[in-house]
Amino acid sequence: MLGSPPLFARRLLAWYRRHRRELPWRAEPVDPYHVLVSEAMLQQTQVATVVPYFERFVTQLPTLRALADADSQQVLRLWQGLGYYSRARNLQRAAQRIVAEFGGEIPCERDDLLSLPGVGRYTAGAIASIAFGRRTPILDGNVARVLCRLHCIEDDPRSKLVRERLWTLAEQILPTKHLGDFNSALMELGATVCTPRSPKCDVCPVRLHCRALARGLQESIPPPKKSRPTPIVHRRTFCIRLGRRYLIEQRPPTGRWAGMWQFITREGDMVNDLKISQPRKIGQIRHTLTHRRYVFDVFLCQALTARLNGKWTTLEKLTDYPLPLPHLKIAQMLQEEI
Repeated sequence: MLGSPPLFARRLLAWYRRHRRELPWRAEPVDPYHVLVSEAMLQQTQVATVVPYFERFVTQLPTLRALADADSQQVLRLWQGLGYYSRARNLQRAAQRIVAEFGGEIPCERDDLLSLPGVGRYTAGAIASIAFGRRTPILDGNVARVLCRLHCIEDDPRSKLVRERLWTLAEQILPTKHLGDFNSALMELGATVCTPRSPKCDVCPVRLHCRALARGLQESIPPPKKSRPTPIVHRRTFCIRLGRRYLIEQRPPTGRWAGMWQFITREGDMVNDLKISQPRKIGQIRHTLTHRRYVFDVFLCQALTARLNGKWTTLEKLTDYPLPLPHLKIAQMLQEEI
């Protein structure tokens, strides 16, 4: 345990109220729907990236019922470019479940929140505490790093045993009030002060509680993640043109980029099903995800018939379809070809 947990909480909360970033989902009074949307978007994505997506999303889908009733393609279009699209699909499914089973009101208890699609232990704790003031801990990457340094835990926080210990510590330090601000403050501290590299210990509001700083170990805790080789996946994309229109196809309903649209893309040289002119290579797109890297060789060609599987659309009308980021880049490449 930290020495004097109430003093720790007071110092952290005082710092947070002076220095917290003004973010659209932190507006008072707290809107639980805004918390739900922001937490879904913030999973594995930086705050600066999320802000414009969040603002556009809640402008076009201002309520939970609007999200539940929206066309899934509209939801994906609003998410387009943010990545990890399963988050968007789960967010809409969660909204639909809330309408069907909770009368359209986002549940305030952690166990009920955990029953929703895409809501895990961290997200449930964040929504319960930030939106409803429930006494529930949170543990994301920022909070794990803060706790490891505060308690001088030199083991890997990604291991199951250390992870469970950190969850226990996160619960032990919760104050009796201002739970949402306290959990937000822990995350804010990790994001802006107790950073992975070169932590700003001189301005940390709880440095007197930090055992890693006292031992000069703040730079080495937690240990860096062990790198693994990232496989490279090669694809060939054919931008098939007929007049001013291009052929696009919808991806399968499951898997990566599920339900989104793309230019005709194949593995290897299998293009026998396409009645097209000789393809001309116009460029290459590289796209890195967490666990793999994609290389798209992009070809331009003419259709020899309009009777091809897919949908014909102009570049101007592509905004009607949610496209993965690599194919947005391919569309830009085509604009430059015109």
